[in-house]
Amino acid sequence: MYQGDQEDTTIYKVVVNHEEQYSIWASEKENPLGWKDVGKSGLKSECLEYIKEVWTDMRPLSLRQKME
Repeated sequence: MYQGDQEDTTIYKVVVNHEEQYSIWASEKENPLGWKDVGKSGLKSECLEYIKEVWTDMRPLSLRQKME
């Protein structure tokens, strides 16, 4: 069986950086430097759906501030 055929049961957490850019990270791992938890965790699909709902402006924070 190929790894791609197995269901991903990993629990992820949603993380955000100082530029308000979102990503997911395996919940059992320490956050990458510069990223903090936003409080959402779950299956990959759940975390990605959350990001889709909250990350409505893909521009980095610094660019949004310059354009104001």
